[in-house]
Amino acid sequence: MELLPIPVKKQPDFMTTEYSPEEQVDVVYTWVDDRQAGYRELLLQHAIHKRDKDPARTRDNLDTLRYSLRSLQSHATWINHIYILTCRPQIPDWLDTSNPRITVIHHDQVMDSACLPTFNSLAIICHLHRIPGLSRRFIYFEDDMLLLAPVTLDDFVASDGLQYVFEERRTAPRLEQIANPEQEGGWNLALAHSNALLDKKYGVAARSQVNHTPILIDKTSWEETLRSFPESLKSTLYSRFRAGGNFAPDYLYLQCLLAEGKAHLVGHRQARNISGYVPLEDFWPATAWSLWRLQRRRPKWVTLNDNFGAKPNQTAVAMMRRRLQSWLPEACDFERR
Repeated sequence: MELLPIPVKKQPDFMTTEYSPEEQVDVVYTWVDDRQAGYRELLLQHAIHKRDKDPARTRDNLDTLRYSLRSLQSHATWINHIYILTCRPQIPDWLDTSNPRITVIHHDQVMDSACLPTFNSLAIICHLHRIPGLSRRFIYFEDDMLLLAPVTLDDFVASDGLQYVFEERRTAPRLEQIANPEQEGGWNLALAHSNALLDKKYGVAARSQVNHTPILIDKTSWEETLRSFPESLKSTLYSRFRAGGNFAPDYLYLQCLLAEGKAHLVGHRQARNISGYVPLEDFWPATAWSLWRLQRRRPKWVTLNDNFGAKPNQTAVAMMRRRLQSWLPEACDFERR
C-alpha cells in the first residue's frame, strides 16, 4: 500500500521523473571495523577529542553488515549491484569478493589523498556519487541498517516520481541551542550547522530530524546539493573527525529536496510504520524493550544504533546476536561458504 504523503508545494520548473521497474538501482554501504589490524592504532594517532575515540563509530562487533546483506538478498532481489565503501586495506573476512554483484571500494579510489586517512563519516559519504560504475539512482545503507520485510522501489518513491523523506518526532538542533560546542557530539554539531545553511538558503524554519533509514539518492541532485555550500563542503572533506563547521550531507540533501518541492515528507506517525530504530544499550533490559516494541510494529527496515560503551555488555551482545540470527538465519550468496 502506498504511503499517503503530506502535500508540499512543487516548484513549477521541476520535472518529475517516472521510476521504471526495469531501472537498475545499486546499493552503497559505508563500513569499517576497528577490530581489523592497524585501524584502531591509526585512529588514535589522529584523535584530538574524547568523542573522536568513541568505538561505537568504528566497530562492527555484531557483524551487522553480514546480516544486512542477507536482508537484501531476502527482501530486495531487484537490487542491481552492491558497493562497500571502506578504508584500505579493509575487506570483511567473511565476504566472497568473487561474487560479480558486489564490489569493495576503498576511500583512496574516490577521495583526495589530502583528506586521508579519514574517520569522518560525513566526509566519506560526500564521495558516494564518485564510485565508478554506480547507477544514476542508488540507495545508501549504513552498515547497521537491515530490511525486515520485502521492499520495492515504491517504498522509497511515490507514484508521482518524488521520493519519500521519513520524519522523526524530534526537531533538529540549532547552533544557538548548543551551549558548549566542545562537549557536543559531532552529529548534533553537523545537524545544527546544516540547519544554519538551510536557514540562509531557504529561510528560517523549524525542521524535524529525519529517520536513520536507507536513503534513495540521485547522483546529480546529490552533487548539486554538496556544491551549493562550498565552504562547508571543504570544511567537511578535510576534517578527519566530525567537527564544528561540518555539515551532514544526508540530512542536508533530504531537507533541500523538501524545501524545493522535490520530495514528500512522511510524518513521524506514518514513518514509524515502515522505519524502525533500536538503540543498543549496555543495560540489556532497555535493548530488550526496544526490540519488543519493534516486533509489535513490524516495520520494513530497522537501524541498530550502537550505544554500547567501550566494553559492550556481553548479555546485550549475545541477545542481539541471537535476534539477528533468528531474523536472517541463512547465509547469502555474498558470504564465503
